[in-house]
Amino acid sequence: MARSKFSESVFINCPFDREYSALFEALVFCIVASGFVPRCALEQPDAGEPRIQRIRRMIASSQYSIHDLSRVELTQALPRFNMPFELGLDLGCRAFGTGALARKRCLILDSRPFRYQQVLSDIAGQDVRAHTNSPAELITHVRQWLRGISHRTTIPGPSRIAERFSRFSSALPALCDGNGLDRNDVQFTEYVTLAEEWLRGAM
Repeated sequence: MARSKFSESVFINCPFDREYSALFEALVFCIVASGFVPRCALEQPDAGEPRIQRIRRMIASSQYSIHDLSRVELTQALPRFNMPFELGLDLGCRAFGTGALARKRCLILDSRPFRYQQVLSDIAGQDVRAHTNSPAELITHVRQWLRGISHRTTIPGPSRIAERFSRFSSALPALCDGNGLDRNDVQFTEYVTLAEEWLRGAM
């Protein structure tokens, strides 16, 4: 994945907690099924370089980015700032970059329509899509965006991708077992590899 082309790379900025795991797996699978390469900070969890440097490098090497702000919530505790911070890095990279960086594009996701206005009103005017915490809706938004922004005609429809994701998820425990992996502790790169191999067999 580290050698993927700029035009094939999709940087993912989202929560990595267990509550988000179903959405995260749907998001990664949709990117792979659409013919792109998912990138995120989990790609090199033990790298020697600081996390922020890895994120900056991945943002700069990915033409596309997907930012999910659904975990930036108003609670009694402080909201989680990682997601809007990385969105700001990405928007700044496009705004102030030259050459290929000026061609960067991003999709912003949230759980509910217009909820972002309570926590990040400065992005008003951006096309923010609401997935209502549904993997199927997330797949639809991501697929439609990738199809429209890349003009690729080979991307399957959202229903086809969602159906394949359902079958892959059902097969995943056996796939993990056959590869000596723990289904409850599959690493990001392992998940991507399993999805790629399963999709090649499912075509």
